[in-house]
Amino acid sequence: MKPRKPVVALAGNPNSGKSSLFNELTGLRQKVGNFPGVTVDKKTGITRVPGKGQTEEVVVVDLPGLYSIYPKSEDEKVVMDVLANPDHADFPDAVIVVADASNLSRNLLLFTEIADLGRPVVLALNMLDIAVSMQLEVNAVKLAMELGVPVVKINARNGEGLDRLKEAVAGVLEQPSPAVSFFNPSADLQPLLEEVSREYGIRNPYLALQYVCQHDHLSFLQAPARVRLDQLIEKHGFDEAAWLQHETIARYEAIHALTDKAVKSKGGTGQHPATAKLDKLLLHPFWGYVIFLAVLLLVFQALFSWAAYPMDLIDEATSQAISWTKEVLPTGLLNDLLTDGIMAGIGGVIIFIPQIGLLYALVGLLEESGYMARVMVIMDRIMRPYGLNGRSVVPLISGVACAVPAIMSARTISNRYERLVTIMATPMMACSARLPIYTILIALVVPDQKVLGVLNLQGLALLGLYLLGVAGAIFTAYLMTVFVKRNETGYLILELPTYKWPRWNHVGVMMYDSVRAFVVQAGKVIVAVSIILWVLAAYGPGDSQDRAEEQVREELTMVSDEALEAAVSSVRLETSYAGRIGQAMEPVIRPLGYDWKIGIALLASFAAREVFVGTMATIYSIGASDAEDESTIKERLRNEINPETGGPRYTPAVAMSLLVFYAFAMMCMSTLAAVYRETGGWKWPLIQLAYTMSLAWILSFAVYQLMN
Repeated sequence: MKPRKPVVALAGNPNSGKSSLFNELTGLRQKVGNFPGVTVDKKTGITRVPGKGQTEEVVVVDLPGLYSIYPKSEDEKVVMDVLANPDHADFPDAVIVVADASNLSRNLLLFTEIADLGRPVVLALNMLDIAVSMQLEVNAVKLAMELGVPVVKINARNGEGLDRLKEAVAGVLEQPSPAVSFFNPSADLQPLLEEVSREYGIRNPYLALQYVCQHDHLSFLQAPARVRLDQLIEKHGFDEAAWLQHETIARYEAIHALTDKAVKSKGGTGQHPATAKLDKLLLHPFWGYVIFLAVLLLVFQALFSWAAYPMDLIDEATSQAISWTKEVLPTGLLNDLLTDGIMAGIGGVIIFIPQIGLLYALVGLLEESGYMARVMVIMDRIMRPYGLNGRSVVPLISGVACAVPAIMSARTISNRYERLVTIMATPMMACSARLPIYTILIALVVPDQKVLGVLNLQGLALLGLYLLGVAGAIFTAYLMTVFVKRNETGYLILELPTYKWPRWNHVGVMMYDSVRAFVVQAGKVIVAVSIILWVLAAYGPGDSQDRAEEQVREELTMVSDEALEAAVSSVRLETSYAGRIGQAMEPVIRPLGYDWKIGIALLASFAAREVFVGTMATIYSIGASDAEDESTIKERLRNEINPETGGPRYTPAVAMSLLVFYAFAMMCMSTLAAVYRETGGWKWPLIQLAYTMSLAWILSFAVYQLMN
């Protein structure tokens, strides 16, 4: 059995630069999973620190950001589960506490709490440039002497000071030494702590206090242990609320005395002047929203204008590759499976790589700059009247990328009611899985032309769909306030970071990870579904396909070979298993303007929304003649004919109906699974599924009937 690598945990306040430091320490040697036993995201990576004669690898764990070890949300509970349990897989051998040097008093509260737990600690002072701009001078040597731990100045944005930080970590791993204690229990508390320490084998008195105060949150404690702790609390008459208030005041008094010695002010301090000026504009009750809409418009214009050329190249290259493969390989089952099934499915994935990558890059730039935090503040003004706390904006905005992690991020909302409302509303946001559907259908029916000489009409249409998702989320939240009783009120407490120039390497890593996740995770589903659909579309019950083909050949004796083959392909698809499934759905979807082929795509979309495009590519590849097989995905959809009217299948009415349907429909099994996991049962996922599908059908019906 290999020896366990040392584990170093990163802890810090939100916006202290903890995640930036994690990226600098680990680079691309990191992975994302879940903490054991819970669904809270865990980022781990490997870095190297100086050892005896050579460097050694240590595991770095990025803990959720928090202001104090006393949790207020689901993800914050993880921190004490890790720090208080020596048997935890991520129990750290040392902790790096990342502190914002420009607001040291607030950041040191978390440091003193973690240090009092008895773990070896290194204090990393970050954001010193901001402290300098605020005319603050932090004496790291004085701070280290007062705290009794290594204090290292770093710049997490550019990696400055990382070597010194690694040396400090190596030092505390080799020779752990306790920090100065800030915990001073009163005489009447000592008997309780001694009894808890004796019964649970705890040597650290502050850890014993956490068993007393947090035993309901510590997942590693079994029910009998929690009951026993309640008995001890009652026996000793411990008042938790009064003690926590007393402890916090005492800690801040000690911290202020310490910072008076180690931090000197050279003049007036406060918010950075440039940040203050920008906030007056970006947080303005009118201009703040105007600027936000302008930013959104720019993003969606970029998604169409900048990504169009590489998407067309990929589309054309895929079409040529399929055509070339058909010609090179012998005609037969293997050829059809490879080209019409696998390659058509892959084409439905890779064509959207430019747009997915560009979307995440632009979102990354907004996050890196500090602007996204301002968006949360101004959107809070809109969300609050509809029963949502400002922190609900974080999952809602995250839902633009993917609803699954967005729903999981709702754990940061301490109010249970607001967390439930947020979970129910988040899937309405237009996630990146909808982007392939939106772009392909918009390209079919919305002209590629300029408005006012600058704005692209297709970009405006895409912006409208995203705003429609926002409206759907707000409407859903409002319905929740009508039908679900609210027992408590939540508040928005959010620290606004200073504005910074984006770090291109971090944006690049975000873009790479997002594209990889789309290609690998969504791609596997899309390709698998494409292959299954090919099988369902290529075969039918008994000899029904052969009989249907024979009948067509008998009836169409006076047409060209090309027209005959197209008719044969179409009738074989119609009599296949997939065709019969689609025809069974047709009575329900026909009022929306859809035929059985679209029905197949709708059904397949439950695996993942973005499967729609790959499904249509597969279906139309199978149901097309050889000549049409060479066309691109866009052309296949554009050339599809409605046999009842003789006109195009994808009219503006049908396309708009589909766009509205996908804007509201809950067609994602992964999202349903996430809601089930977060709500602890099937009640809310099933309510959500029934509600969204009904709303999607009603609105799509209205759009089609009005436009047709």
